[in-house]
Amino acid sequence: MASVTQHPEVKPENGFVSEEQRRLTAQKHAGRERQKQALNLQRENILSQKTSSPARRSALEAALAQIESQIESLE
Repeated sequence: MASVTQHPEVKPENGFVSEEQRRLTAQKHAGRERQKQALNLQRENILSQKTSSPARRSALEAALAQIESQIESLE
């Protein structure tokens, strides 16, 4: 019983988070940020392309919509 009061149980609901849990959360956050950066680079690449071809423009617009959807889902 004494050890329970000296070392409270580590649970997120009682305010305690283990170092492992903090590390995993930080890794997930960093992974999402890298994905968002990559998607934003792709978005900028698409926006910088100029074309007079209606088919190419349509494909770029579709790709842009998909990338923006992915970015939105990460936020």
